[in-house]
Amino acid sequence: MLRKLTQNHDLAMRLTWLRIFIIVPLIGTLYIPEHIIHPGTRNLILCLLFSIASITDALDGYLARKFCMTTDLGALLDTIADKLLVCSALVILLSLGRIDPIIAIIIIGREITITALRQWMSASGASNSVKVNWHGKAKAIAQMIAITFLLYHDCLLGIDIKTIGTVLIWIATALTIHSMVVYFISAISYTRKKQHLE
Repeated sequence: MLRKLTQNHDLAMRLTWLRIFIIVPLIGTLYIPEHIIHPGTRNLILCLLFSIASITDALDGYLARKFCMTTDLGALLDTIADKLLVCSALVILLSLGRIDPIIAIIIIGREITITALRQWMSASGASNSVKVNWHGKAKAIAQMIAITFLLYHDCLLGIDIKTIGTVLIWIATALTIHSMVVYFISAISYTRKKQHLE
């Protein structure tokens, strides 16, 4: 039984590392000359790589929670992998001219800000005040779907994936701002209560 749990834990960690390593071919695909790879093929490869990475994100978290094998290292690597993946994908979309720079600034800026906020709250012994909630999860899901669609960027079965992706990325940006505000309100509320008790 213990061996099985250890194997599940190892699998969760390997999936997290896989998500980090996928970033290399993801970015590398962008630099393959067009006379070697057709733009449509490039889009498909970018979409598939990002989709695989997104699936590992959901799967490693599921395994860690199901078998109660969450660790500080695993949580740290998972956070790093998520942020590296999203930021890398946004840079790719920027270089391809598929998103507005303000979107990348808001999303990347939010990730840096909330990471700093969580570190500060953790040092204050109040990490639960800014732990991941449904606001953050909704933001993450919207981002992943929007980025996947924008990387594909072509029509699929007559469906304009590009336009859907563009609408979704703006929705994801709005959710990004909303979730950041929610985290800040929670942190400010905790700080005020602490000061009142003191």
